[in-house]
Amino acid sequence: MAKITDEMKQFMKGKTAFIATVGADGFPDVGPKGSLFPVDEEHLVYYELTGRHHYQNLLKNPKIAVTVVDVEKTAGYTFQGTTEMVTTGPLFDKATQWSQKAGFNPPKAVVRIKVEKIHEMTAPKK
Repeated sequence: MAKITDEMKQFMKGKTAFIATVGADGFPDVGPKGSLFPVDEEHLVYYELTGRHHYQNLLKNPKIAVTVVDVEKTAGYTFQGTTEMVTTGPLFDKATQWSQKAGFNPPKAVVRIKVEKIHEMTAPKK
């Protein structure tokens, strides 16, 4: 089982994540998510605010890849897993409060990711 370490959690702070999903046509869809954060050693979440491509893709195929990088350090992580849509409860309430405070529409869902694989990405040094 993949574990999100404290080092990984610190690394993610303040960085934009990029997620990849697959559409019904088989083509990948990649885009940024600014609300991604770890909730424990096995799960990441992000707030799905638009309900567009990624959300629609995940409703049909819950598999996802999330990449977080530090461009200056040429380092990062890719997390792969399976999603669950959370639309009620404390996690969803927190997302709703966050979106209101930030001036966004309420979220369609909180996307909870069960991390199954983690790949470290580091550029080779000379």
